[in-house]
Amino acid sequence: MRTLKIVFIFTILFAFAITLVSAQTTSVKPRPQSQPTPAASRPKTRTRHAAKPVTQQPEKQVDVKGLSDSNSSAESSQAQVPASSPEASSTPKTTDKPAEKPLAEVAAETPDPKDPILALNDQIEAAATPQERLRLQLKLAELFVADNKKSEAIAELHTASSVEAFDPQSFYNIGNALARMGDTDGAITSYRKAINQRNGGYSRALNNLGVVLLRVGRWDEAFDALSSALKVENFRYAEASYNLGRLYAARGQMDLAVREWRRAVAVDPHHSAAAQSLARAGNEGRITVEEPSTVTRGTNTLAATIKPATPAIAERPKASPSPNSGKPLSLDATGFTLLQKARTAAEKGNKLEAVDNYQRLLARQSGYFGPANLELSFVLIGLKRNDEALANLLQVTNREGLRYPISYYHLARIYEMKGDLKLAEDAFVQTIAAYGNENNQFLLDLSRVREKQGNFRGALDAMEQYIARVKKDGQDVMWSEERLAALRQKVGTPQPK
Repeated sequence: MRTLKIVFIFTILFAFAITLVSAQTTSVKPRPQSQPTPAASRPKTRTRHAAKPVTQQPEKQVDVKGLSDSNSSAESSQAQVPASSPEASSTPKTTDKPAEKPLAEVAAETPDPKDPILALNDQIEAAATPQERLRLQLKLAELFVADNKKSEAIAELHTASSVEAFDPQSFYNIGNALARMGDTDGAITSYRKAINQRNGGYSRALNNLGVVLLRVGRWDEAFDALSSALKVENFRYAEASYNLGRLYAARGQMDLAVREWRRAVAVDPHHSAAAQSLARAGNEGRITVEEPSTVTRGTNTLAATIKPATPAIAERPKASPSPNSGKPLSLDATGFTLLQKARTAAEKGNKLEAVDNYQRLLARQSGYFGPANLELSFVLIGLKRNDEALANLLQVTNREGLRYPISYYHLARIYEMKGDLKLAEDAFVQTIAAYGNENNQFLLDLSRVREKQGNFRGALDAMEQYIARVKKDGQDVMWSEERLAALRQKVGTPQPK
């Protein structure tokens, strides 16, 4: 009986266990075997990458070497997102939206950014101020130059130069850019505009203006510009002194050239060009102080023969030296002091004081001392005392015209002002003979004077020589072609096809 009860209990437990297992099996659905998802229907996730910054390049100023009148700035136009930031590392959740292409593929299909020249044109049109517009136009001109589009660059700079706005620095930079591209007239116009906007107090623009004028042989204007640059800087501007020395050397005034190169080195001991010019000049052209017993008054003497002062200045024409060319030029202590006082007064603009000291010196030298007579004549021309200037110039040309060929040029100018056109023509011819190919500007003067006399054939000949020389130097002045055509018409010469 007891055995039956135990068997019964086990039977019930076994049945209960089977029922429980069966219930669990039927409640869990079988997991179907996973199928591969087609590539076309797979949602693609997109990772946001840190944006690459677009950095604005520093503004490149078209500046003459050695000057530092430019401003520059470099600012990032878009901030860079650090790689460690949440934006740079997070991955967006997938959605049921249509699949998006990765950024790399999108960038590859996006058109290239706008051409920088077109972009700058848009910025120029949208410029808020005339000053901003000028700076953008300078950048555009630089892009044209980099793209070998010189004519477009010059046209853009001319457009900028004509803008009526107060921005002397931009007009100065425009002048530098035009000077580097050989557009002398455009450079001169821009420099003068910058100088006028600073009421004449822009020393670097004055210096660069003087350099451009010296390059094309407009020596009187170059002298005024370089002298003004030195006055603005209280005669402590090494580059202007160096360039003024070059001008003096070109005119044959080596004593004054040496003075300016010495001044340049005193202001800037590292000015190698001035130091080299001094080394080449040696003791030539110096005026020395001698003991009274060794000074012969009333005679012209010079320290030594003149040689070219710098490589930039052409060699003097091969001409016979004047009788006194090899003799030393010397003054007694009093005469030397009077000469230095006269020169100092002249360069500071004290013309009457300069005239007085030159005349006192000449009185001690029986009326003639070459450098003093020449320099006095320049001061007298500035005072419009042309007859007195003429008398001094005639003494120089008659005695030492080959040593001081610039005297022929100023003599011709005075004759032209007085209406003595034939004498002016003869003096210009002597100037050209003395300087050779060193200054093409003298041919323009000769052509002008001949045209005034009605000598159109002679005027045409001089003009054709001028244009041939200018083109040989790589310049091309449109107005000279126009003048040539007008002279040919007056002569009756057929125009070239």
